[in-house]
Amino acid sequence: MQYDKVEISGINTSQLEVLNESETVELITLTKQGDRAARDRLIRGNLRLVLSVMQRFIGRGESSDDLFQVGVIGLIKAIDNFKPEFGVKLSTYAVPMILGEIKRYLRDHRHVRVSRSVRDLAYKAMQIRESLTAKNMREPSIDEIAAELGVGQTEVVIALEAVSEPVSLYEPVYSESGDTLYLLDQMTDNTDATASLNELLVRDALKNLPERERRILDLRYMRGRTQVEVAGEIGISQAQVSRLEKSAIMNLRRQIEA
Repeated sequence: MQYDKVEISGINTSQLEVLNESETVELITLTKQGDRAARDRLIRGNLRLVLSVMQRFIGRGESSDDLFQVGVIGLIKAIDNFKPEFGVKLSTYAVPMILGEIKRYLRDHRHVRVSRSVRDLAYKAMQIRESLTAKNMREPSIDEIAAELGVGQTEVVIALEAVSEPVSLYEPVYSESGDTLYLLDQMTDNTDATASLNELLVRDALKNLPERERRILDLRYMRGRTQVEVAGEIGISQAQVSRLEKSAIMNLRRQIEA
């Protein structure tokens, strides 16, 4: 495959190395043994992955050099945290981390900043939407969400729109040697690879929750207890269980999306 010459951060992208799977596996092994040269080559050999991911963010007024450098940070984090026992390819593991790093950069450097109060309202609205969906087996209306929050419909709509960033689930985020990786592949849980990644993210996030919140989530979602049953077992009111459960899920979401 031929690539046009494009200079990004002083790098001629047409001359970037592309590693095959066996080379990647060997370099990962050497990197985990402390071989700095292998780590450097592993980074260089996956820079095309960064280029592929950052393409979806081109045209938003941000410098390509800045996006590339931020993406490389995500790639380095992925390489340093990757373990063969995850059971997925390095590229599959790295794409969400590169995406996350770039999205975090854009969020923190956006020209129109969303206030903390609006973001908090949006997160609460999303949590209530999920809760009502699970309870009623259908998507709740904006009116129902607003009623739960005790605010107006307009406030809910504005808050949700402020933090939303619509994108097609079938948008390609990586394509190399005919193997295209779509955004949908990183979001659905119908593959072992994605399920493993989701489990790792949730397990890490759970460790940072207070013990009472962890116990409530365990009883509610692992053991299938109702809020009333949880309240009786822990010795608090059902309203307290509801509040702590919402707080725990919101904390998990923030950690995973951070």
